[in-house]
Amino acid sequence: MIDEKTPMETWKQLQVDKEAVLIDVRTPQEWEQIGYPDLSTLSQELLKISVQTIFGERNDNFVSELRQAGVRPEQTVYFICRSGKRSMLAASLAQHSGFNHVVNVKDGFEGPADPNGITGKIAGWLAEKLPVLQPVR
Repeated sequence: MIDEKTPMETWKQLQVDKEAVLIDVRTPQEWEQIGYPDLSTLSQELLKISVQTIFGERNDNFVSELRQAGVRPEQTVYFICRSGKRSMLAASLAQHSGFNHVVNVKDGFEGPADPNGITGKIAGWLAEKLPVLQPVR
């Protein structure tokens, strides 16, 4: 079973566990167009490793890219995506590959859409007003 934490719980854990790592598993297009968590005030770096392509095809090199990025099986690894679905896939892949402490960030970066179809207002990293880097518009 994969543990789940809210974005705020994740943020608080990243503050105290300096060995923990947050991995954004969305696509480069999402990072560039929507933004991503900013961990600079924690003196940490967000890792960006896509678990799927923009077309929904699985990244077969995902686990090897985790290892190449220096993520170690004994670390606590938090996975975030837009809504929490792809990050659950990423956490499952990592867990099945020997990563012992994986956590899915519940509701992801944007969370579900509100009645008007707008994300980032109800739940998720944006709704919890955690630090972000967003594209200049």
